[in-house]
Amino acid sequence: MIDLAKIRAIDVHTHAEASCHDPEDPVMGQYFDAASAYFKVDRRRPTIPETIAYYRERNIAFVMFTIDMEAGMGVKRIRNEEVAEAARANSDIMIPFASIDPHKGKFGAREARQLIEEFGVRGFKFHPPMQDFNPSDRIAYPLYEVIAEYGLPAIFHTGHSGLGSGMRGGGGIRLKYGQPILVDDVAVDFPDMKIILAHPSWPWTDESLSMAQHKENVFIDLSGWSPKYFPPQVIQYANTQLRTKMLFGSDFPLITPDKWIEAAQKAGFREDVLPLILKDNAARVLGLAA
Repeated sequence: MIDLAKIRAIDVHTHAEASCHDPEDPVMGQYFDAASAYFKVDRRRPTIPETIAYYRERNIAFVMFTIDMEAGMGVKRIRNEEVAEAARANSDIMIPFASIDPHKGKFGAREARQLIEEFGVRGFKFHPPMQDFNPSDRIAYPLYEVIAEYGLPAIFHTGHSGLGSGMRGGGGIRLKYGQPILVDDVAVDFPDMKIILAHPSWPWTDESLSMAQHKENVFIDLSGWSPKYFPPQVIQYANTQLRTKMLFGSDFPLITPDKWIEAAQKAGFREDVLPLILKDNAARVLGLAA
């Protein structure tokens, strides 16, 4: 169990992209190549144990997930069980989320229930552009029903996607599914499910800010961008109306927590707001604190 007094931050957005058991899917490798060029980072992806060691050294707790795009994109996934088993052995620092392609319907809902009950999964990650689905499509509702039943949070990618950038036809990724307002129906229909809109949601930033202000169960993680590039309204709302709704996320390994936190300290966040973003808000959303 995570001792909040012993950690300095909670990163709610880190990726498992290198399995210790299975070789890299060559199709996914093409997207990794493009994303590495887009973010100007090393092509090599750290393994799950390497990521754990990295965060433990920095005394930062973290949420980790893979992305299941098997039906939507034809990409072999890293097993959710691999993430969950690593988290079970490192429960003082790591929080396991799972990802299930919504195209798997009721069978996917069965898997979600098993992952929660048998593997201790604490939330779910959706990437509508990569999974090729509209978040409000009823195809995903069997999955949402299970998540809501257990009162767990769900992270939805929103906005632009570095994955596919520069590839022919964007790698087949449809950016329209990253529009935050498409998640609004989900927030209405599943009020017991905490929804985290990932990233500053550009070019639809104002939609996510509006949703977080309007819906009690909607939050925003600030991953995927360095804070020095945030649209000014993100800083404005983080310092005021949405001070309890913003969460620290890095998008590791594409952006490191060290660089994110360093930039955040110079981005204009109020001194009393930054601790909320770095740890306190996430602790409440993840059920680690009242």
